[in-house]
Amino acid sequence: MEIYDSLLAIGLLLIVAKLLEGVFRRFGLNSIVAYATTGVILGPITGLVEAGAEVEIVLGIGIFMFFFVIGLDELDIWGFVSAIRGRLFLASVLSLAISLLISLSVTTDILFDLQLGLDFTQALGVAGVLSLSSLGVVAKVLIDEGRLREPVGIQIFTAVVIAELLGLFIIGFAISEHFHSSGEGHTLDALSAAALIAQIVGFTVITWFVSTKLLPRLIVLLQRFLQVPQLSFGILLGGLFLVVVGAERVGLHGSLGALLFGAALSLLPYQVRRDIMPGMQGTAEGLFVPLFFASAGLHLSLEFLELPPLTIVALALVPVAGKFAGAFIGAFVTRLEAPLATASGLMAKGVAEIALLLVLLHTGAIDRGLFSLLVLVMFVYILLTPLGISFAVRRAERSDDETPRGRIPPSLDRFALEGVRVQDILDRSRHYPDQSLTVKAFAENWLTPEQHDYVVVDGGDLAGIVSLSMLRYLPRSEWGRTPLQQVLRHNTPHADSDEYIEDSLQQMTDNSLTVLPVREKETGAFIGSISSHEVIEMIVLSAKGREI
Repeated sequence: MEIYDSLLAIGLLLIVAKLLEGVFRRFGLNSIVAYATTGVILGPITGLVEAGAEVEIVLGIGIFMFFFVIGLDELDIWGFVSAIRGRLFLASVLSLAISLLISLSVTTDILFDLQLGLDFTQALGVAGVLSLSSLGVVAKVLIDEGRLREPVGIQIFTAVVIAELLGLFIIGFAISEHFHSSGEGHTLDALSAAALIAQIVGFTVITWFVSTKLLPRLIVLLQRFLQVPQLSFGILLGGLFLVVVGAERVGLHGSLGALLFGAALSLLPYQVRRDIMPGMQGTAEGLFVPLFFASAGLHLSLEFLELPPLTIVALALVPVAGKFAGAFIGAFVTRLEAPLATASGLMAKGVAEIALLLVLLHTGAIDRGLFSLLVLVMFVYILLTPLGISFAVRRAERSDDETPRGRIPPSLDRFALEGVRVQDILDRSRHYPDQSLTVKAFAENWLTPEQHDYVVVDGGDLAGIVSLSMLRYLPRSEWGRTPLQQVLRHNTPHADSDEYIEDSLQQMTDNSLTVLPVREKETGAFIGSISSHEVIEMIVLSAKGREI
């Protein structure tokens, strides 16, 4: 019966999590808050779900899937490498160092004994989580404010890129050191720290080489000969689990391996990413991530109330004050423009912090009481820091100056597509071939090298789409007397003018199209089309401009 009890628990968690997500979104609340609330309701409050052994296995997979997605979507390795110079790098390092030292003052007993009972490695992991910045949150706020590509937006974005990666390395080191030394009476010294850093670097190099050099070629080769549906998805998902096991075998925590694997795969060719991302993100966001963060709710308790009041207040206020002080001092000392806006950006907190706290809990680095307190603190940060960033960014002066392309992080274009709608790139003056044209006239006057699919009209109304692959079945001798109407693909999908570009690209992928008709949402009238190569051209031009 245990397996059925586990399935009941997982089913309840998933259904309630997704229902609460819809409710919470109506009030502008983060979906992660909904998932964690689900765990609280079904766990501590009602007792309907308990985290048994079978459920813990699924939740463990969720940890690795989530860190894989974080590495894939949010880590910007090349942005970090390109920014290792100048005042901005120094400002980010100063910010993180000051924030980390102030957080360590309350997580260790070096200055004050807050009765947490943590050794230095555990205290370093907690301090690292409290000092971390979230690139995803910063990017979303800058997009919403329309400041992502302005000099101040790029400055904030780049500073967070640097701080986030350095912070994740420190936390990964602390978690791996604790994981490696558990139960062995091992103490942290210079030699063991150097050995662990060497392990992390060596594992990173090997994972990076295999993921960026061997895997893409292997996937393309196997797909060419085997032609198996979802082959790349299966190989990469299996590869993720192998990387996790490999990380555990060399003494690192599996979450660090998953994070590195995701970061490496973020550089995969566009074609391979297009094949794997819908399945990978659907699996993560539809199954494992809701379960993973619901487990945070399952483990929440009121045990933190047993901590001394001074400890609770210190952990809630000192790290956030230290983080702001470090960010502002770093920006001010290095004489960055808009120091307040940059400091507020470095304050950003996201869901990765809660995920890292779960890892610390599962490895025994922290207990349920401290975990519960810090998760509640993180929820407050997640809800409030975007408001503070928006306020500070609005106060920063707008500038028409062009930012030198060499100072723009490579991942900016990926975030820049967020919030872009179809109407923003739609050319309403474009002309389209009429369905009365013969195939021969169409081929002679309308074909272009970069386009495979073409929108065809009937007068001013949408008639359908003609694809070059459809014409190969028509003998050339009949091209002169066959109208386009006879080779059209009717009942085609379409995009609304206010639809997001990312959704339209996904629709093209799902329907094997390179072009999509656009309709006015209110009237349903045909007003033009967008193509995948136009969107890709936006990204390519930005990338080329960065090389100038």
